[in-house]
Amino acid sequence: MVAAPRLAGKTALITGAGRGIGRAIALAYANEGARLALTARSADELEQTRHLIVQAGGAAWVWPADVADRAQVERLVEAAVQQFGRLDILVNNAGVEGPIGPLETNDPEHWAQTIAVNLNGVFHCCRAVIPAMQRQGGGRIINLSGAGGNNGWAHMSAYCASKAAVVRLTEVLALELQDSGISVNALGPGSVHTDMWERMTAGAAAAGAGFIHETGLRVTSGGGAPIEQCAELAVWLAGDESAGLSGRLISAVADDFHALPPRIPEIMAGPAYQLRLAGLP
Repeated sequence: MVAAPRLAGKTALITGAGRGIGRAIALAYANEGARLALTARSADELEQTRHLIVQAGGAAWVWPADVADRAQVERLVEAAVQQFGRLDILVNNAGVEGPIGPLETNDPEHWAQTIAVNLNGVFHCCRAVIPAMQRQGGGRIINLSGAGGNNGWAHMSAYCASKAAVVRLTEVLALELQDSGISVNALGPGSVHTDMWERMTAGAAAAGAGFIHETGLRVTSGGGAPIEQCAELAVWLAGDESAGLSGRLISAVADDFHALPPRIPEIMAGPAYQLRLAGLP
């Protein structure tokens, strides 16, 4: 018997959907029956993603936008709600690596722009989508944390600070929305070898071999975390299996997320899968 699509009848808005992890999540969601609203800064890359989805038998609506621009995000969400009538899933995937090097040598505008995309972009999208989800009685928000969400790496202050902030924002927003039917979780993708990963490793190499060893950002031939595993976790977090889970950071590579459903009540009763230091309350 063929399993029923896990996201049938759901509408998902995915940011940064023009390539890499965002494109992989879009393709996985299409395969699971979701209706797709896709955004990224590059219209050409969005069209490439849409073409791949159509080739696979799906359909997607695209709207280029910069998540760092609040007005653009508000227009995007308004148009998506008009197009589909509802938004059930928001995947905040858009992100940049930011400046690499000692903090005192970082360009302040580049540093601030990293925060504008990686953190403020998540804020803008959540702020615009939550009212629509509240009107319809629920929804799922999935925020990509990146490896910097729970790792402090020298010479990557903007990236690590922004991604750790996304995880804490996820926890706070989950508390605010706990009685709304809206869940908010962070997704840790692991070291998926996307274009951004290649830029990060190139920057690490330019900073010196010691930095590469310190951060673990080693240039390799192949390898890395499977992008399909990240996309599968995004499906899991959007589907019925993860019902009741909110305010948590789940790793695509370190956590056996398919085994978590029976433990969700226990997880929600304590600090597991949150930004906590062992031994501290």
